[in-house]
Amino acid sequence: MRQKYGALIALVAAVAVAAIATGGALAYRQGPQDNALANAAPLSGTPSPTPTPTPTPTATPSSSPTPKPAATKSGPLKTKVELAKLTQGRAPQVTYLSGRTVRGGAGRDVKVPGTEDIQDVARLNQSVLAVVSKGTDTEMLTIDDFSGKVLRHTPDVTRIVTTEDGRAAAYVALRRSAESDSTPGAVIYAEQESVQKLTLPDVWDPVPLGYVDGKVYFRAESAQGALTWTLYEWAPGASKATAIKTVPKATALTGDGKLAASLSNLTDYNSCSTVVEVATATRLWRTCDYQIHGFTLDGSTAFGGPFYEDGYGSGVASALDAKTGALLHEWSGIFRQTVPEDDQHLLILADDGEETPASIIRCTIPTGTCELATPLANGNLLIGS
Repeated sequence: MRQKYGALIALVAAVAVAAIATGGALAYRQGPQDNALANAAPLSGTPSPTPTPTPTPTATPSSSPTPKPAATKSGPLKTKVELAKLTQGRAPQVTYLSGRTVRGGAGRDVKVPGTEDIQDVARLNQSVLAVVSKGTDTEMLTIDDFSGKVLRHTPDVTRIVTTEDGRAAAYVALRRSAESDSTPGAVIYAEQESVQKLTLPDVWDPVPLGYVDGKVYFRAESAQGALTWTLYEWAPGASKATAIKTVPKATALTGDGKLAASLSNLTDYNSCSTVVEVATATRLWRTCDYQIHGFTLDGSTAFGGPFYEDGYGSGVASALDAKTGALLHEWSGIFRQTVPEDDQHLLILADDGEETPASIIRCTIPTGTCELATPLANGNLLIGS
């Protein structure tokens, strides 16, 4: 997303890149098939009464059916993803970019006009939102879903989040210097039937984390290159945002706003994440094995990457129980983006290194099995909101 100074700052920048907001119309969907579940045992039969030679009948002994054993997952908790060996599944059911065409989600395929690099995409009602490069800055194009015409240009937008139903969006605008360094100040936008905005003159590098129950949540630094940041809540129409002090250094928020991930420890080459109850500041669990980047929509699963990230892609994607921190599955490979498709599946943008064919793959959290959601191909590929 943005470059900072030194290995410690690179890690902070990686957190900003990985701040994934949940969005899109997501529901449970059939994922990769897995035959690792144990077969249920049949019920035992009831024995027939045994006749006796006397005229007085005897009672038939009763028999209780043997209960079915609970279905359990077998197999390893860690999987190395080999893209060439994955089978083709169905296309992603959330908004994504292939080449210059926005696909998936609830809407038509829409081509983003121009030749500029595309950095983020989303669907909002009957429109497509696309963040594109513009010199050293960016702008967001609002494109009509039916005609493909650009309806509006919004300058300096860097990232978008949407509500689950795709009826509201929040996005952040900030300017950079000619050297692509951060500058102070930002504008937070909330769009539903109309567009409302909040100007923040004294913050640095804001990142939207969610649009929950009519409120926009974002994180921002108080100084350039700061190693700490604050979580804010803004009700569109209000003249200011409110700092949420129960979650220091927030990196992600659940879809209902009740749980958040906090980067509780950060050093040059290590980090620890803590999952916190937003209302009470109760720390549910802590991990120094993974950096938490987001949650599934139901809030039951936290997902993340390695505790330290630098360079091209992440070497690990993980899914953990959001209440206990127990590891549900870990995948290894080269991953550039991880987004929940629903409560059971993660979509992961994966390749084998720079300039190699890439695919959005679908991995099932309970079993760890993966499939290709898009064919392996060269060209621009991105998971949106």
